[in-house]
Amino acid sequence: MKKPQSNRRDFLLKTSAILGTGIFLNPLDLFAASSKAEYTVGEIMDLFISKVPNSPFSPTVDTLKSGNRDQQVTGIVTTMFATLTVIRKAIELKANFIIVHEPTFYNHLDETAWLDGDPVYEFKKNLLEEHGIAVWRNHDYVHSLQIDGVQKGVVDELGWNAYYRQNAVLNLPETTLGNLIEHIKEKMGVPALRYVGNLDQKASKILLLPGAIGGRRQIEIMMQEKPDVLICGESPEWETPEYVRNANEMGEKLGLIVIGHSASEEGGSEFMKTWIEENVPGMPVTHFASGNSLQVK
Repeated sequence: MKKPQSNRRDFLLKTSAILGTGIFLNPLDLFAASSKAEYTVGEIMDLFISKVPNSPFSPTVDTLKSGNRDQQVTGIVTTMFATLTVIRKAIELKANFIIVHEPTFYNHLDETAWLDGDPVYEFKKNLLEEHGIAVWRNHDYVHSLQIDGVQKGVVDELGWNAYYRQNAVLNLPETTLGNLIEHIKEKMGVPALRYVGNLDQKASKILLLPGAIGGRRQIEIMMQEKPDVLICGESPEWETPEYVRNANEMGEKLGLIVIGHSASEEGGSEFMKTWIEENVPGMPVTHFASGNSLQVK
């Protein structure tokens, strides 16, 4: 297919807008972006990976789980999990590329040999194949941007940009543990949160660690940063929650808020939608939250 003739005025306007943000790019990259008409799955993957320091990675879990690199992309859905509901939404939107953050087939490496013949696995695999949908997991790469894309997306979601210094520590205006919990519930749309600590405890220095980096790592960072409250996605109950409980039992004022893995990182999929809009011009893209598989009563 012949590429459309580039409009020099539009190109210069786009160049000026980008330079105005302080982001300096190769002008040839800008020209290519302004004139590109179609994209393959592989081209979009490679474009994102090219922005990550020291990439590509090997090994990595950031591989295609269905589809192929050469298929033309008709539209993109970004989400945490490629649930059947998300897949059906992509079909409805005529989008044949789903970018997820977490596994598609129930284990970290998306190994599937052990699932052969299982009706749940086969239904999902066949639904993807029938509709020609590619699924790419973007986990290692989005976390490895110069500014962690998931963390940035969560900060945006919580409305804390004014206090964000591109690391895990945020210094908020003084509040309480209880008020923090209510703020997160409202902004993230979660009905309940698990916590450790005194709800009236004063809180300002916040350690924000979405997802599940492991209890030992969470505790090590708390030991280093000495926050008032740690906000995380999840942690085994015998690790970080028990450490924080013991700290409170000895008289320390330390709070822990456990959001849940899915809700704590969904903001990263909104970040990914914005990234597509800014870097893949003209591509239809939708962020459709997969939601939490676990309900509370």
